Amino acid sequence: METTNIVDFARRDGMTDALTELLKTGAQQLIATAVGAELVSYLAQFTGLRTDAGHAAVVRNGHHPARPFQTGIGPVSVRIPKVRSKDGTPVTFRSALVPPYVRRTKTLEAALPWLYLKGISSGEMAPALKVLLGPDAKGLSANTVSRLKRDWANEYEAWKDAELDDEPIVYIWADGVHSGLRGEDDKLCALVIVGVTARGKKRFLAIEDGVRESTQSWREVLLSLKSRGMNAPKLAIGDGAMGFWAAMDEVYPTARQQRCWQHKTMNVLNCLPKLSQPKAKAAIHNIWQAETKDDAEKAFDLFIKIYEPKYPKAALCLQKDREELMAFFDFPAQHWQSIRTSNPIESAFATIQHRTKRSKGCLSRDGMLHMMFKLGQCAEQNWRKLRGFDYLAKVITGVKFKDGIETTNHSQIAA
Repeated sequence: METTNIVDFARRDGMTDALTELLKTGAQQLIATAVGAELVSYLAQFTGLRTDAGHAAVVRNGHHPARPFQTGIGPVSVRIPKVRSKDGTPVTFRSALVPPYVRRTKTLEAALPWLYLKGISSGEMAPALKVLLGPDAKGLSANTVSRLKRDWANEYEAWKDAELDDEPIVYIWADGVHSGLRGEDDKLCALVIVGVTARGKKRFLAIEDGVRESTQSWREVLLSLKSRGMNAPKLAIGDGAMGFWAAMDEVYPTARQQRCWQHKTMNVLNCLPKLSQPKAKAAIHNIWQAETKDDAEKAFDLFIKIYEPKYPKAALCLQKDREELMAFFDFPAQHWQSIRTSNPIESAFATIQHRTKRSKGCLSRDGMLHMMFKLGQCAEQNWRKLRGFDYLAKVITGVKFKDGIETTNHSQIAA
């Protein structure tokens, strides 16, 4: 007799395994027991009602036809009991566990938008769930996803108009997320702002659409935040997009500015030949990784002295934002890792490019914003508090820091 350990996958739709079937059988029995208990409780309220002949006025009357109920282990057949009134009083038994017309569990309902956001388009939803839940999975069409997307739209509209005066914002990160989706005239770009509250919690403040990160687009976003009650942040972090900084100077002129070192490094290296880039990158790292601002200034001057004669564009690219690149030295050292770069936004939207490629041309302007909003909500759940968040109160009250360390003035010492 020949033996083999090769499993034939030729008929995957018809595959079964004993454990899944056992779970389904157990689920059916458990549901029947629970619904039976609900029925007993329902009939108890009619115990005192009797017919003229002395019989119970409300009695059981068989079952409704079995209907499949989608669960995480596949479809489970459910039969709901019926009741009948002998004296003409209209009575109907409704199960709270399995409500009428409901065809799937809430956990499965929640899985649909998650699958969509992770790359399964609405047209592919039914085949994907058919593989996961079995060939009998029904009622999981593209229309279901479309209905859920309408719910996202309502959530987004309520979120973008919510008040922001509940807690002061200390730092904000700003960046433009390019989706690859084309509008009528130009590529659409989502303008995203993330803030950190006085308790160190990071939260999305704005996800709006714009065109090429223009000053007008950023001005509209910032004015909207101001109208919703957002205070002037102590520090704004972003790349060298001139539109955002011009809008910040107008709307929040008191906020300090910090250029993103990651973006600046890439921009400088793009002005150099490939053979020179490794050494130049190490020289740039020596600037922002310095322990004190004086050491950083010396490393900065050294970079300019070395590369300006041969590569003036690279030197100019770094030199023009010198003051803004050094701003982080005036804030707590515990925060440096977070405020030197706009990575909080970059990492949160790392899947946007993949998702828009999967959707190809079917995303609209509003659909893109709603998807980014839901992706942002998913990302927020995994965000940790800002490292050294207990120093945020000192930043708010105006305590001075030098090289990341709190300074003590002479009057405090004398006191």
